Amino acid sequence: MSWKWEYACGAEETARTAPAAFLAGVKRKADELVRAAEAVHIHGRAHEGIDPKGGDVIVPGGMFRYQVVVRGERVYIVQITYLGY
Repeated sequence: MSWKWEYACGAEETARTAPAAFLAGVKRKADELVRAAEAVHIHGRAHEGIDPKGGDVIVPGGMFRYQVVVRGERVYIVQITYLGY
């Protein structure tokens, strides 16, 4: 398995209605988070500790909240907020 990101819970529903330019910003930042998580957790599947705390990322037009699940080698986008600015 290799590291990836995906929408979780209600974030997927929000992504269906958000503008493409905003979602492109979310994708770019999520890709960066995946690369960083992969570099820090080289042996993700063998991880035995607790998962790191997630966070909020500001992108043009809004923000998103994410959570890293190391053993699953995933970065989950759990909330998207489009503000339209």
